[in-house]
Amino acid sequence: MITFFETDRFILRSWHSEDLPLFIAMNKDPRVMRYFPAILSDTETESFYKRIQDEFNRRGWGLYAVELKATGEFIGYVGLHEIGFEASFTPGVEIGWRLASAHHGRGYATEAARAVLHLAAAHGLSRLYSFTTLTNTPSERVMQKLGMTRLGEFDHPLLPDSSPLRRHVLYGIDT
Repeated sequence: MITFFETDRFILRSWHSEDLPLFIAMNKDPRVMRYFPAILSDTETESFYKRIQDEFNRRGWGLYAVELKATGEFIGYVGLHEIGFEASFTPGVEIGWRLASAHHGRGYATEAARAVLHLAAAHGLSRLYSFTTLTNTPSERVMQKLGMTRLGEFDHPLLPDSSPLRRHVLYGIDT
């Protein structure tokens, strides 16, 4: 296991194969995925897991597995990801998070994301973006708590015009 950063409550680390079943379950939870177009199948989550590994191999950074220090439990991810679509703010790097629903509302995403801001700066990433659908006010609050600046709104190009999730809010921060 590679530990990238520790906070008072978490270890941000490399992913273990033992995380995959928990990650699959998390991505099937409607509470976790309520601001995404759909829950993910096992195959879709396995592909996502492989893309996470590939990004770490290519870049040396990515979506870090988040482990509770007190229990050793994998609870999701917080980290960095190359933005995979064209928009006025791309190319760029996103800071994002996804945690198991049992761990929502405890300040975990904010605490872990603050650590990721330090990791981004250490990797020479000077500008990060974060975005979410307009209805995802919990994630938008995390962006605000991180000191990110609201840059505006955009229509997510990978979502159909008919999707109620298409309109997104965009935030940015210099590390």
